[in-house]
Amino acid sequence: TYLSIKNMITVNRKNNFASVFIDSLGLEYGEACILDLEKTWEESEPQTPLVCILSIGSDPSPQITALAKSQDIQIRSVSMGQGQEIHARNMISDCIANGGWVLLQNMHLSLPFCTEAMDALSDSEEIHSTFRMWITTEVHPQFPIALLQMAIKFTNEPPQGIRASMKRTYQNISQDMLDYSAQPQWPILLYAVAFIHTIVQERRKFGPLGWNIPYEFNQADFAASVQFVQNHLDDMDPKKGVSWPTICYMLGEVQYGGRVTDDFDKRLLITFTQVWFCDVLLRPGFEFYKGYKVPMNRNIQGCIDYINSLPVTDSPEVFGLHSNADITHQINTAKGILDTILSVQPKQGGSQGGETRESIVYHLADDMLKKLPKQYKDFEVKESLQRMGALLPMNIFLRQEIDRIKKVIGIVQKTLCDLKLAIDGTIVMSQGLRESLDAMYDARIPQKWQKVSWESATLGFWFTELLERDNQFRKWINSGRPNVFWMTGFFNPQGFLTAMRQEVTRAHRGWALDSVVLQNLITRHNKEELSDSPPEGVYVCGMFLEGASLDRKTGKLVESKPKVLYEQMPVIYVFAINTTAGKDPKLYECPIYRKPQRTDLKYVGSIDFETDNNPRHWTLRGVALLCDIK
Repeated sequence: TYLSIKNMITVNRKNNFASVFIDSLGLEYGEACILDLEKTWEESEPQTPLVCILSIGSDPSPQITALAKSQDIQIRSVSMGQGQEIHARNMISDCIANGGWVLLQNMHLSLPFCTEAMDALSDSEEIHSTFRMWITTEVHPQFPIALLQMAIKFTNEPPQGIRASMKRTYQNISQDMLDYSAQPQWPILLYAVAFIHTIVQERRKFGPLGWNIPYEFNQADFAASVQFVQNHLDDMDPKKGVSWPTICYMLGEVQYGGRVTDDFDKRLLITFTQVWFCDVLLRPGFEFYKGYKVPMNRNIQGCIDYINSLPVTDSPEVFGLHSNADITHQINTAKGILDTILSVQPKQGGSQGGETRESIVYHLADDMLKKLPKQYKDFEVKESLQRMGALLPMNIFLRQEIDRIKKVIGIVQKTLCDLKLAIDGTIVMSQGLRESLDAMYDARIPQKWQKVSWESATLGFWFTELLERDNQFRKWINSGRPNVFWMTGFFNPQGFLTAMRQEVTRAHRGWALDSVVLQNLITRHNKEELSDSPPEGVYVCGMFLEGASLDRKTGKLVESKPKVLYEQMPVIYVFAINTTAGKDPKLYECPIYRKPQRTDLKYVGSIDFETDNNPRHWTLRGVALLCDIK
């Protein structure tokens, strides 16, 4: 069943089915509706609140305020939270009597006040005809259903696709704004800021390939950027022209960059600004990507007409990514749907024949116990480390790794044994054991295990990795240092690289650890082809390249092969040198992550790749090395 559903939600089938319905119903059904707050307001009545469900990067508060101003209606707002109820109470009673709008922002932070707000509407005998209560809230399981039932509910999700997003942006731009400056650069820069605003939002849908962290870029960032460009043009010396470094800095480091916390995301954002915000932007015929030009038009309707002519679906290359990124996006979407389906399936034991949940988990636990590695014996580990040199950096690292895997094996063994006893009825099935049973039945990793180990897609992958990690450690401690290290199998791969740096530093008199930096060489060999260790440094294997491919002959980055999302890397030789020189700007600094989720906690380090392209090209592609793709 799982595979059948998965096949139904694949990329091509999903798009083909959607296009059939759109062709039948009309093109307007293939585009997201742009929120019209004025029509929403016209449908409302004084005793009907308007509740906005907030979504990432989309706060309607500025639009609500602008609508009130255009209708010449007084609006009073308060951001809800501790101690703000008294202000909200006074605003509501005053506006009910004298007219005006009340905007209660982030109501999910003051849920008890919802009942009071409803009572104020239902108990008031007379409500001024211009009174309206606007409420914004995030999704919350305890939000009162009664308030939702009596309210007009709407959301303001960011539109999907460049055309829809640009349409919504230009919907809030007036002809007066387009006529703000007589400088010829103004309409071009305004469109360019709107375009980069759309790009940084749309890249979120590609997951970690787009941004390591999904930032909440919103309309306030765009408004602040436009205000800066206006100020810059007002102060510009016509003879010198636009100061591109200033604009790049303000957009990449301040306006949008102020939200960015990850160093590699900051590098990506700065790359976007440097590639697009330069003299090339003002040249006739400039294109952000094929088919995405800057409209040379000072008429707002002309700009909107051009935006309407943009493609309905966008190639990932517009965002700087390879076309394979579309597959990644669709896989993530399908996985989200399937995870939701799995999460709502019944948890009770079956009663209609066949094996029960408990019986299935009992057999699984029994099978895992048979395969589970034996626990390490402390005296044997100590003897082996003494033989290899217990105080050498790499052996200290090995001892720390063995201590952690001992803990994992112990917890897994105890849980499995207790589960079997509980299913047999010998001991009580505690809440913790029940959660472990449910997780194992769903092929998930029990929470107790994951806390002391590592993440993985399924329980099967996790257990296989446990066996492989244990195998590497036992070979190392029994037979000596491996020729090639499987870096994915370490709890602390950063510690492994640091231990190697310490080892190299100690081997050279006069070297200081602070000035010893990692270097690398991409070999042509697979793990099985190497029979000796390098004289200095280490060979590492088991990594996957995402966002690009590797030319095995030259060791350089090249474009990804069609429909190949990850490419297994050959063995990489990592060593250390003593230098204070900076990085070669012709090399692409490629981050290494333990898992596909590219967060600071998963970051291992970086290696350098040679490339015939500008390194910026691979920055936009989101190229990274992953120790594990599950």
